[in-house]
Amino acid sequence: MKLLIVIVNYKTPALTVDCLASVAAELRDHLRGIATRVVVTDNKSPDDSVARITEAIRQHQWESWCSLLPMECNGGFAYGNNGAIRPALSSIDPPELVLLLNPDTVVIPGAIRSLVDAFDADPRTHLAGSRLEDPDATPQVSAFRFHRILNEFETQLRFGPISRLLGNRAVGMIPLDTPFDCQWVAGASLMIRKSVFDKIGLLDEGYFMYFEEVDFCLRAARAGFVCRYLPQSRVVHLVGQASGVTNNTKANKRRPAYWFEARRRYFIKNFGRPYAIGADLAFVAGFVPWRIRRAIQRKPDPDPSHMLGDIVRHSALFNGSPEPRRIQ
Repeated sequence: MKLLIVIVNYKTPALTVDCLASVAAELRDHLRGIATRVVVTDNKSPDDSVARITEAIRQHQWESWCSLLPMECNGGFAYGNNGAIRPALSSIDPPELVLLLNPDTVVIPGAIRSLVDAFDADPRTHLAGSRLEDPDATPQVSAFRFHRILNEFETQLRFGPISRLLGNRAVGMIPLDTPFDCQWVAGASLMIRKSVFDKIGLLDEGYFMYFEEVDFCLRAARAGFVCRYLPQSRVVHLVGQASGVTNNTKANKRRPAYWFEARRRYFIKNFGRPYAIGADLAFVAGFVPWRIRRAIQRKPDPDPSHMLGDIVRHSALFNGSPEPRRIQ
């Protein structure tokens, strides 16, 4: 097997079927001759997801390249991806490449082939992400630097002079039209070489959702692997439609507890509790002045509700364990 594509579904059957349709077109028009398998894992959706996706696979005659794998529980994004990756890597025909693909994506023709070609052309490419974009082709920020104390402060402060001063340390990197090395890419369309899994293992299932791809890319970087942003691979990303957390159409929606728990786990696990406390303090130090300035200048309120109280409540200052709450 050359390529394994994994799509994790949880209560999004319509989105998943649309995503599969775009993958089907890619297989037909751009991936002929490349041995590809697609596995949709369903994280025990309480709706009719399994039936609807199974019927779509049958109706469209996708059985030769696509299968549905029901999971035992709703264990999160890493859990759902690992459910397909683990048996594939231990099989007699493991994939050379693995593509994590969100159900709320639509593959633009040639996008997956562009990733495969880039990996074949440059053995130094070990992880790579697509250019994610809105339906109107506006690029989304999908290449990043690792979360650190300084960029936690800059991200929340949102003050031009400070942002320009710390520009080369900001989390989000400006989308360009040419490939470049970055520290991590969004897991909505993330291709990974088998050698990365062989050396560092699978995604960390201690994360329910969010920060798992940041953690994985950090572990890969520490092992000497290179991560790249490849804008020639274009994928429409309907932001937040699968998770419901970062949906741009739902302003001021409160972040779920697992977002804060994942953030805390990332900092404590990778940098230690004192550093995690420093990151929390940096967050508050940037967030509070921003909220005051926003109110004085009567700027629109883009922040999730209860953000300050939630970041304090879930802070590493009061929670010393990196383990998050698991949702079954």
